[in-house]
Amino acid sequence: MVFSEGHGRGAGESSPVGNVSLLRPAEQFFDEMLAGWSMQQTSRMLAAQTIKTRAAQVRRFADFCGTSPWEWSPTDVEEWTTSLVSGARPLAVSTVRAYQNALALFCDYLTDHRYGWADRCVEAFGTHPVQVCHEWNTVVHTSDHESRPAVRPLTRVELQAFFDYADELVDRARSSGRKGWLTLFRDATLFKMIYAFGLRRREVAMLDLPDFTRNPKGWEFGRFGVCNVRWGKAMKGSPPRRRAVLAVFDWTRPVIEEYVTEVRPRFGLADASILWPTERQGRIRLDHIDDRFADWRDDLGLDPVVHPHCLRHSYVTHLIEDGFDPLFVQQQVGHRWGSTTALYTGVSGDYRNRTLRRALDAAFTAPTVEEG
Repeated sequence: MVFSEGHGRGAGESSPVGNVSLLRPAEQFFDEMLAGWSMQQTSRMLAAQTIKTRAAQVRRFADFCGTSPWEWSPTDVEEWTTSLVSGARPLAVSTVRAYQNALALFCDYLTDHRYGWADRCVEAFGTHPVQVCHEWNTVVHTSDHESRPAVRPLTRVELQAFFDYADELVDRARSSGRKGWLTLFRDATLFKMIYAFGLRRREVAMLDLPDFTRNPKGWEFGRFGVCNVRWGKAMKGSPPRRRAVLAVFDWTRPVIEEYVTEVRPRFGLADASILWPTERQGRIRLDHIDDRFADWRDDLGLDPVVHPHCLRHSYVTHLIEDGFDPLFVQQQVGHRWGSTTALYTGVSGDYRNRTLRRALDAAFTAPTVEEG
């Protein structure tokens, strides 16, 4: 097909000079659409990773359909969604929504008359793209918290057993002279830091040694009094949110200090800042964190639904049980709303009973009357 000069084009597209025939018009059209959409999002100052992820999600949908955007229909969305939630490893509701949202935004861009894609598609292919996502075939966001009900904080006994098992594996490998003891030690410390500071997987994986600083009000923790999180969960395409998490457990300093001074240097660091280096000098991967946790969890016979994020739930729960102010806990984990923190909290029955007993005693115990 041939384009004439001066034809209106979508934002961010490269315009063919003169009359130039495209070798693969459908494929090149799709690439130009994605490029234009990326530039539109960049103009809105969205994070580069958000833009990249959305484009990948749209391409995943296109690969599933095997057709071009101007041929998509609502039925394609429904079949795709069904495939995402089927099989041995169905995606979470929040993940499915993110995929659908990316697709809907892309279709909004294509059908906006200001970018001229509809007219170009009609001229080139005799049809045009439509919005294929609507209120009847997409996930409705009804709750701020959509994790599976079975996902829960670990009890203190389970948590101690998990950490003890990790330490046992390290000691066993170290005493036998196995090289793998370094990575076992690293991973055991990493899981302890997830719990010690209530971190998400990505937050802990992206930590650098300089991210730890002193807390002038917490001299007991030395240089590890504050964990400065640089890769917090982003909101609506914004850059990662930052927060400073204060150390609260007395065992935090000796655990991280031993790893930093005695174990981490043995990796032969090419990048002196990375906190969790691999043997190939890279940064630890999220899927490795998942796999390692799953192996140790299964060895201990814990519920298969438990995953690394449960350590963050445990952190919130145990701080609340220990009497920390809910607002302090909310700020520590970086939640915008206290209701989200409350949903992370799974206090034990014993804690609830003790709390109830204190309230009942205060309400129904008659005050002592002094004899005059």
